[in-house]
Amino acid sequence: MCAQPVPDWMIPPPDGFTAEDLDRLSDLPPHTELIDGSLVLVSPQKRFHTLILDILVPGLRSSCPGDLKVRREMTTVLGPRQRPEPDIMVVQASADTEQDQTSYPADSVELVVEVVSPESRVRDRERKPQLYAHAGIRHFWRVETDGGRPIVYVYELDPAISSYVPTGIHHDRLKVATPFPVDIDLTEVDRL
Repeated sequence: MCAQPVPDWMIPPPDGFTAEDLDRLSDLPPHTELIDGSLVLVSPQKRFHTLILDILVPGLRSSCPGDLKVRREMTTVLGPRQRPEPDIMVVQASADTEQDQTSYPADSVELVVEVVSPESRVRDRERKPQLYAHAGIRHFWRVETDGGRPIVYVYELDPAISSYVPTGIHHDRLKVATPFPVDIDLTEVDRL
């Protein structure tokens, strides 16, 4: 059995990859992230993941004030070696700069949402919240499943400690006042 050659894009430079590298490397698989200078390849998404995004994205868009926009499948540049791809971001409308844009700067992001998958559990529960908090993103939501039903954990940044503090756990209905008023029926996942 012959070993397959490693594609050139998988071989990191001595100091690791940088945020700009994601736009220059050819043949990267879709949704490749940069965490701590390393490429993170994402597994195919599960049905739950798609269904919860189908609920949250239109719910957020219908609630979002005009100076904010909801984006998915885009990365945010948190630092020279950090460029994760949240499942959903709410960004300042002024951060939309061009049609070929592939990322948003951290200071334009108001909210990040991560839907936890088995392979991303540690990143979504631990590393990514650390990175988002240190970059100053004020709101973070983590979505998990309990027997196929969504649970949304809502956090807000405490700037004194550069860490998130929990502000709510939502099971059937996601109703929050910040970063803007949102009211989403999470049981809709059963009807999709």
